[in-house]
Amino acid sequence: QLQLVESGGGLVQAGGSLRLSCAASGDSLDYYPIGWFRQAPGKEREPFSCISTSVGSTYYADSVKGRFTISRDNAKNTVYLQMNSLKIEDTALYYCLAAYYCSGFVAAGNFTSWGPGTQVTVSS
Repeated sequence: QLQLVESGGGLVQAGGSLRLSCAASGDSLDYYPIGWFRQAPGKEREPFSCISTSVGSTYYADSVKGRFTISRDNAKNTVYLQMNSLKIEDTALYYCLAAYYCSGFVAAGNFTSWGPGTQVTVSS
């Protein structure tokens, strides 16, 4: 059974960068589109990026487009999220999920349960 674990979060100043990892176990990530979601304090969890299988098409919400890059390394069974030019409003708990498909930047359906997430805190 596929399981995903997020890591790489931390405390960073505005304008800084972080790289999050979404590591898989139990199955190969090759077969699954992967989406990233985040939940800011007091807000609902929201999707913001998705990467398809095979050719690895990528999709982003406007709020992160041009600053975040999603990629996959199937050999390492890991999906990455490179986050640059971080803003205070990027502060959130970040999650990844294996989806049925990418509906634009929204990962639709889920093959995995929500993991613990990884906390990203951006300070001024």
